[in-house]
This record gives sequence, structure tokens and C-alpha cells, in this order.
Amino acid sequence: MGCEVSALNAFRVLELSESVSGEYCGKLLSDFGADVIKLEKPGCGSPTRSLSPFASAAAHAPNESSGLFAYLNTNKSSVTVDLSTPAGAARMDKLLRWVDAAIDDHPAGWLASVGIDPQALADGYPRLVLCSITPYGHDAPEERRHAEDLNVFHSSGWGYHTPTAPDERKPPLKGPGRFLASYEAGLEGAMCVVSALYEREDSKQGRFIDVSKQAVLASRVDYVLGQLIAGDMDAAPARTVFDLWGPATIFACRDGFVYLWLSERGHWAAMRRLMGDPEWMNSFPERWMELECTPERVAQCRREFGAFLNTRNRDQVSEQAQKLGLPLVAVKHAGDLQNSPQYVYRGFFAAVNHPVIGRAAYPTVPYKLGVTPARIAAPAPLLGQHTEEKLAALPGAMPTETGPARPEERRSLISYRARGGPLQGVRVVELTRVWAGPFAGKLLAFLGAEVIKVESLGALDPSRGYGRAKVNQAPGFQAVNPQKLSVQIDIKSSQGRALLLDLLGESDVLVENLRPGAIDRLGLGYDAVKAVKPDIVYVSMGMYGNEGPLAYQTGYAPSFVALGGVTFLVGYEGENPVGMNIRYGDATFGTAAAFAALVALMHRRRTGGGQFVDVCAVETMSTMIGDAIMDFTLNGRVQMCDGNRHPEMAPHGVYPCRSGDWISIAVASDKAWKELADAMGRPHLAEHPNFAGRADRKANETELDRLIAQWTAGHDARELAASLQRRGVAAAKSQNSIDLISDQHLWAREFYRTVTDGAGQTRPIVGPGWKMSRAAAICDAAPRLGEHNSYVFGEILGLSAQEQQRLAAAGVIR
Repeated sequence: MGCEVSALNAFRVLELSESVSGEYCGKLLSDFGADVIKLEKPGCGSPTRSLSPFASAAAHAPNESSGLFAYLNTNKSSVTVDLSTPAGAARMDKLLRWVDAAIDDHPAGWLASVGIDPQALADGYPRLVLCSITPYGHDAPEERRHAEDLNVFHSSGWGYHTPTAPDERKPPLKGPGRFLASYEAGLEGAMCVVSALYEREDSKQGRFIDVSKQAVLASRVDYVLGQLIAGDMDAAPARTVFDLWGPATIFACRDGFVYLWLSERGHWAAMRRLMGDPEWMNSFPERWMELECTPERVAQCRREFGAFLNTRNRDQVSEQAQKLGLPLVAVKHAGDLQNSPQYVYRGFFAAVNHPVIGRAAYPTVPYKLGVTPARIAAPAPLLGQHTEEKLAALPGAMPTETGPARPEERRSLISYRARGGPLQGVRVVELTRVWAGPFAGKLLAFLGAEVIKVESLGALDPSRGYGRAKVNQAPGFQAVNPQKLSVQIDIKSSQGRALLLDLLGESDVLVENLRPGAIDRLGLGYDAVKAVKPDIVYVSMGMYGNEGPLAYQTGYAPSFVALGGVTFLVGYEGENPVGMNIRYGDATFGTAAAFAALVALMHRRRTGGGQFVDVCAVETMSTMIGDAIMDFTLNGRVQMCDGNRHPEMAPHGVYPCRSGDWISIAVASDKAWKELADAMGRPHLAEHPNFAGRADRKANETELDRLIAQWTAGHDARELAASLQRRGVAAAKSQNSIDLISDQHLWAREFYRTVTDGAGQTRPIVGPGWKMSRAAAICDAAPRLGEHNSYVFGEILGLSAQEQQRLAAAGVIR
């Protein structure tokens, strides 16, 4: 399946998964042409076939009407096999020997139950790349064996700190929709699979990849968490620890909502012009946001701006503000996205004709690859549609060699420090700033690439200036840039640009996230770089992408989240949206860029050709709510804020405990409900007509939540979660920042680890959301500015010491 020009069409993937995380991982691979074979149970198929939203036009075919399944399984084949029988187990074994990779998302222990030992993978399936995605990883302790996405979200720190400015009387929230943890982990898994397949082209060795949803989500706040773990920020039980304490927030307009980001003098001046130079602004100091940001000033600013917006049209005022340089954006919902001129221009939606559901517009991917774009070539399969075809190919089948179509010698790369990992031998140049771009580089470095960050004294990464006077001690920079090299080049000078082009000529990937148009004005656009390095993988990151009618607009992570449809879904039932935590968005955007870079790198590995990769932040956010978008495209339904509720589970919520703590509880079955009722000391509730079945509990959810909250209020959250886990009930404490940095399981997984800088000083950092066999050694702290000048200029570029001194004196390399 897939298009003729596809980056991954040489690979077969067996999908053992039966939930959103694994199926999303498989979808991301199949959309680039991988032959993804979905193994399903005869008769009922994957459980996601029975999850909403359902296409109203396909109510007559229950197994084929799920919009969620349709979204997650485009381009795949469906093969039905009964693994409980010897014949079924034998067929799976043959498939595993035939494919290049396998994806699983069952609970830890399931793989072993079907005869696959992840720890002995090299003995049974030496060429297989096996990716397992579970809530807490394969090494999860007993008290974390049962989990739904709600529990993972709250154990990752995001839940406790959402919304950013909480009403302490109300519970923390679950984030947008139902599956954020699964979408994030699926993206992480796909990135790891492609990196492992890339290395396997040379080594012919497989890998076991163990992705923890909790660790993935926690990694998405590394900018803050890295500072907390190092002691640069104070951890506390407050729900506002992640807050930035500025005036940024959501405002109501006449016809919807807008999100304002306001953090610097230029924004303040633009707001003044937008509002017509109102008198009240004159009482504010010029640099009040940086130096005198008091709660009183924040409140007045919000009050005055809110009154100004109240009678204005959402889209008109946000467009006017953007043209003035003020990062004001519309809070979009799923129904807005399909008509977005930028989405239309970029082709984010694709028309897909499903034999049962019918024709509908499906959201696609947030990255445009110039040579090998992702495409939806076929709808999700009917149950067992390809069983005969795929099984007929098995007798006598041997593992297919997947060497490059055009042999490419991987050059003997001069390396400052080889750390192993699947990307050892790959060199990445980073022209990035603050968080999203550096996070993409961090992921590639954690996978073993040599990542060189280019800066200069005149053009520092702004995060080097946050929180410390000395540029080499900035805690935010330290958090997001471990395992990298630093070189100083003044790219605004002609000699500096020439040096950078020389470096790119010795590199494999460029990642940039400068302001729209800046890279071209510097003479470092794709055509210029391609002229010196024809096979470069050039990754450009922008809020709205590289081209289109809205590509000129700028914003920050909360702006992406608002425009992509995520903000609109986060809030209490029946109330206005309050949005995700202000820190969400950058790291997810960076992960999408890293994945797209690896796909392009795989294409280059196999064909020798580079390409331009255009990654859009706003579209990345939309991919995190794919099921909500499908509900609109199939049924015209705009999903609204629903607090902590879930259409298929009840109870499903966050409940108060002693000492101001909270516990998340998610009940997915009547059996789990009976255990919960028994734990409450009220076993009769399990048989009560208001609560006996799921439909009964959903119909009486308000009363059910009241009874549970009344019970949990007298308990310690952590002890209660452990007690419920022993009964098989999915429960987890909503972890505050203190809980998060002292989470013993995250320490045991080496999610937190200690690294050493060039001066021999050690520092704890946030590691990756995965563990893998033959992983890269992660042991280097963020670099000092220009720490690796002599290596880059001397060893890579071959400049003499005298020439380096001349360039330094001229200000080219400082």
C-alpha cells in the first residue's frame, strides 16, 4: 500500500496494537508508505473499532463505523488471526520473521504471553525492530499496572498544572479530548522505529524499544522539569508552578475566543496601536512585563483588553493584531479548521472514501516533505480484508533484505564523541532558538546524532539570557540542550555564512526555526544550502509553516495550541475554555520535526536524495485531537469542553483527597466498577439501577462523581491509588512538581539522569521517553557558548589555528 514515491515503502510493519497509541504509531509509518499489517481478532477486531466517534451514516455496520478507527488505520492491511490457537501463534511467528518492525501497546507481560520475549529479541527475531508502548513502560511497578490516558496525564505532571491559572475549588483537568497521552506516545514510538530501521540498514540488527507514555508526557515539559530537577526552580505543591505569571490568557470576543501572548515591549507597543493609544496604558512602566509585572497590573491589563475585545469579531481582531506585531490568535475549534485558508493551502485535509463510512475529509500530517510527502492512499481496512492476501505470501517467505535502492556509503564521520545509538554517524546543524527547535535537536542527539548548535555573541539563543546573568549558566538552556556541541559563527557576516555553508557541506541535517523569512534574508535558504550540499535534509519549523497566506504570522506555544483546536477542548463541562497549561506545545512540535527529519533521512539513506521538510506548529497541535476533528468531518459535531469526562467510561474523573491532593480514577468495565464500589465500602452500588451498567453510570454521572468525591476526600491520594491498583482499578495520584521530581519509577527508568559538562560539573537532566537496546549513552550537559569551536573549525573544516585566530579577531567566530 501507499504511494509510489514514499520514504518507507521498502518496510513491512506488523501491528499487534489494539489501542490508540500503537495504532497512531502505525498510522504515521503507513502514511509514508510502510506496509503496515494490522493483526486483529476474528469476529470483533481491534477494540478501537468500537470507540466513538461513530459515523452516523454507518450505524448499520458496527465494526466499520468508528471514525476513530478510520482515522488511525488509513493505508493499513487487516489480517485476522486467533492467537489463542497453535495455528494462529504459528502464523504470527511467520509474520514476525517476515516483517521489519512490530508495534505493540498491550500491557507489560502480554508479549511474553504470546511467545515474544523482548529481553531476548536477538535470539528469536534478530532483525526485528520491536516497539512497545505502555502507560509506564515494561518495568512498571505493580502499583502502576492499570492505567488509562487520564491516569497517565495526571501522573506526568500535566494534569495537576492544567489549567495554568486554576480555580482551586475545581479539580485539575485531563487535557483535550481523550487520547493526548496516546497520540504523544505514538509519535514518539514512530520516531524511534524509523531511527532503529535507519541504523538496521547497516547493522542488520533489530532493537527493542520501550516507550513509556508517562515519560513521554513528562519529557514534553523538560524546559521546566529540567530546572526543577536541578534546583533552579522551586518545586512546590502549588498548581501554579508551571505558570509564567504574565498577562497572557484567553479572552471572549463577540463570536468566540482569542488568545493573547504578551511578553515584551514590542508586544505592548503593538497592543497600544491596536487599541488606539488608550489613556490607561500610560500609567504602566515601559518594561513592566520584564521588571514590574505585578498581579494588580496583570489584572488591569486583562480587564481593559477584555472590555476592548468584547464587542469585536474574533478573526478580524486577531488578523489586525498580527499585522501590527501583536501575537493575538483566534481560539479555533474543530469546525473552523477545515476552512482555514492556511490549512487549505497546505492540503492538511485529504478526501478519503471509505466503503462503509463514505467520503469525508481526514486530517493528515503537519509536515510537508518536498520529495516524499505523506499520503493517504487507502482508507482504513475492513475487518480481515487482507487476510488471504497477506497469509498467502508467507509460505517459504524469508526476511527481505532492505538495503538501499542506490548504495550509499555512509561516510566515515569525524566525531567529537561517539555515543552509540541508532543515529551514530549522523551530523545535525541547529539554527534554533528557545524550545521547539532545540527540543528537536535534543531528541536527535539522544538517538546518537552529533548535533552542533550554531550561535554567536550577537545572536544568542534567547534562552541563554533567561534566569542568569552568565550565558553558560542559564537554567532553561541547560534543560533543553544536553548532549549537543556549540560553535560560534556570526551568520550575519559574509565570512560567517560561508563558514556555515562549509559546515553544512559536511553535515546531514539542518534544523532551523527562525522567524518567518529570516533564514532566506540571511542567504541560507534551502536553495543556497542545497547548492553546496545537494543531499541535505533541510528542516524548517514555523508556526504556520514555510508558505501560505498566514505564514507571515508569529506566535508562541499557547498560540499554536489555540489555533490548532486544542485550547477550545480544555475546560469544565458547560463552561468557557480555559486551555492547556501554558507550557504545552513546543516540545510536541519539536518531536514532529524530529520524526519528519528521520523519515527524510531514511529516504536519503536509500536513494541518496535530500529534500526540504516544512513543519507546521499549528497543524501539529491539530494532530493531537484527530478523533475530535473526525467527529466534525463525519457528523458535523463540534466537541465542547467536558471537564474530565469520557464518552466510554464512567466514572472517569479527578477527585479530592487529603492535604489538597487529587486522585484520577478511570473505570472502563463493569468488573472494575464492582471493585471500586467494594473499595468504597458500598458494594450495593455495583447493582444499583442507576450505576449497574456503563450506560446507567453515564446517565447518572454527576451523582456518581459526588459519591466518589465524598469518599476520596478522607484518603491519602497515593495510598488510595495503590489500594485501587491492587483491585485492578486504573487510578493514579495527580502528581505535583514535588511528586514528579521524586518519582522513583522515573528515576529507575533513567528518565532522570546525571550528565557532566566540559568543566567536569555534574547536573541532573530530563532524559528521553523511551528506553532501547543498544541505546546512545547520554552523559553530556549543555555546552558552553563556543565550547567546540576548535573541533568544528579545526577537525571538521580543517582551518589552521592561525586562520581561526584571524576569524576570531574579525568577529566572525565569536
